[in-house]
Amino acid sequence: MKLVTRAELGWPASAAPTQTSTKGVKVHYEGTEVSTKLLSDHAACIAEWKAIRKSHLANTKENYSDVAYNYAACPHGYLLEGRGIGRRTGANGNQDLNKGHYAIVGLVGSEGLTEPTDAMLGAIRDGIELLRAHGAGTEIKGHRDGYATSCPGGPLYAWVQKGAPRPGGTATEPKPAAKPKVSLAHVVASARKDPPAADGHTTYKAEVLIIEKALKAEGLLPSQYVDGSFGTKTVAAYARWQRSPAGGGYTGADADGIPGKSSLRLLGARHGFTVTT
Repeated sequence: MKLVTRAELGWPASAAPTQTSTKGVKVHYEGTEVSTKLLSDHAACIAEWKAIRKSHLANTKENYSDVAYNYAACPHGYLLEGRGIGRRTGANGNQDLNKGHYAIVGLVGSEGLTEPTDAMLGAIRDGIELLRAHGAGTEIKGHRDGYATSCPGGPLYAWVQKGAPRPGGTATEPKPAAKPKVSLAHVVASARKDPPAADGHTTYKAEVLIIEKALKAEGLLPSQYVDGSFGTKTVAAYARWQRSPAGGGYTGADADGIPGKSSLRLLGARHGFTVTT
């Protein structure tokens, strides 16, 4: 999964309402002309996604708290974070429909770029599976299922009706590379042993580096502290992760910078590592 996070987009935490479970996911398109420039210029995809959020925040009639979608998928196979995990969408038509399903938009429209690439379909599928891992049910529907609209357009809707399969089918899909593993017990030991030890002391350095790189990608830890030592700067950064909505929104003693199973699994889901005990 090629995930572009809110932090990488320069966006603050989403102000959208919390919602930790749904029946599933609905697929959308833009419904307007989308430039074919997106096919050859990934920077144009990022600009398009930022423009969508800007237009939603400027929409006083709908009074959006954030970009309406949980994620977007671009022609190059990137999954772009919107409201993200655990946030109610604002895209499905009304509050009851928004409560029923999360929402992912493919960056295609009714004119110009209208056909999703295989990479885009793969990214939408990545988003569906990510949301399923964090509370979404098994339903995969189009925006038009339950609301009077042409969204998500003919090509995307035909794919949805087939069950949103990964391009090429699962039988011939190459086996994904094994995800790095991080032991909860190891990183907890590191977070307790490293800060009071001599400067630069490391405990389970390889696993701590995985955590630190993820915290850096979230914009929570400066690069000079990505050194394999779960020192005071890393503890403070992890506490900020725990307090963030994406990290669980913990408070008080539950956000002390010592990794817990739930917050570590949320970090792993966003940055491609598996948590063991």
